[in-house]
Amino acid sequence: MSIISTILSVLVALEFFYIMYLETFATTSDATSRVFNMTKEELKRGSVRTLFKNQGIYNGIIGVGLLYSVFLATASLEISRLLLVYIILVALYGSLTSDKKIILTQGGLAILALISTFF
Repeated sequence: MSIISTILSVLVALEFFYIMYLETFATTSDATSRVFNMTKEELKRGSVRTLFKNQGIYNGIIGVGLLYSVFLATASLEISRLLLVYIILVALYGSLTSDKKIILTQGGLAILALISTFF
């Protein structure tokens, strides 16, 4: 992988660690409320907190997978592309079902990283 692809993939991983932090550790924070456009009262509901924490773990695993693909995997390019395509598809689904800007906020950097892997 090129240095640009590596940098972009690491940035995507860091983005997913940040999402994990918001969902798992800072579930009821002002930042989480702002990022997910939910009131703090909604975020304090037990069912919402449980769902967020579960979702946060998945996002963290995606971040770990990307770091693994960049720094440890023998099939670095293939695994990175697979995870980036997955991220883009999930962002596309989120933009169709939840908020149109998700394709850019969650998927934008992944799109750039995926494109960079072809050069």
